[in-house]
Amino acid sequence: MFALHCSLVSLAPVFSPSFSFGSSLSPASSLLAPPLLTKNSFRLGNPCDASSYSDQNRNGSRIRNPSLASTAREGLDSIAGDGEVEGDARCPGTAKGSGTTARGRRLLKVREEKRRREYDRLHNYPTWAKILENACRDDAELRAVLGDSIGNPELMRKRVEERIRKKGGDFRKSKTGSVLAFKVSFRDFNPLDSFIWFELYGAPSDRDVDLLGSVIQSWYVMGRLGAFNSSNLQLANSSMDYNPLYDSDKAAQAMPSSFHDIGDVEFQDNWGRVWVDLGTADFLAVDVLLNCLTVLSSEYLGIQQVVFGGRRMGDWEEGMTSTEDGYKSSKI
Repeated sequence: MFALHCSLVSLAPVFSPSFSFGSSLSPASSLLAPPLLTKNSFRLGNPCDASSYSDQNRNGSRIRNPSLASTAREGLDSIAGDGEVEGDARCPGTAKGSGTTARGRRLLKVREEKRRREYDRLHNYPTWAKILENACRDDAELRAVLGDSIGNPELMRKRVEERIRKKGGDFRKSKTGSVLAFKVSFRDFNPLDSFIWFELYGAPSDRDVDLLGSVIQSWYVMGRLGAFNSSNLQLANSSMDYNPLYDSDKAAQAMPSSFHDIGDVEFQDNWGRVWVDLGTADFLAVDVLLNCLTVLSSEYLGIQQVVFGGRRMGDWEEGMTSTEDGYKSSKI
């Protein structure tokens, strides 16, 4: 029995520190030695198992070959260095990857750019642009004016300025005149060669200039056709309670009166003027014009004063006809 025991002991393989993975193993020793671990084995497996395996190597509880323990530790270090294994709450102490891949850096850059644009929109966006955007929700006309410029303050400003220049300062209201009556004065007025001046409350828009020009043109056409003839006012002082009589022969015998000439309506800032030659028309033409301007001022334009006569009013400068200097005109 003792001899048999000694023979079995003599057949058992002896592990030595010089053992290497390249050495050949006998069938008996392969049964006792643990399987070889490579770097890919740790990639596909659980890092916790690899760490435990390495710890067991260091403690010497299962593997007594230091070369195997060193290989296991190198596999763990290589996995952590590649940044492909994230930390796991189930395995404390596991190495966590850096996450600095090319795709991750691109996503981080996109998120930072989006945060920067959102910050600029909230903190550096003009207050007036925010007010216009909010007003667009309830105002279809304003929304049509801004169009696709919402979000671009510079383009929004250009769209609004263009609309104001064409239609006026407050395009949401149909009544844009003044509740105050304008002042009327005369300064050496010569009916045959004088200017009529108009002072507005502010610089007129193109719409305002065209509107006043249309009134002056209508007034001139009526005067040219002899409408302002006080010598033939047969119905002015007649009672309309009964059927009045109109004498056509008397009207034909009355001396005709008509305008002779008129100039264009011109504006420099808030001052405008028109040159007139009333010809044989009498001062009834002035009353008719003032009646028209009264309604025009209260409903649409807002006139501060009207002056008949005078050569220079306000800051008017002769020869200044550049639109960049605030000059506007309406052809009569």
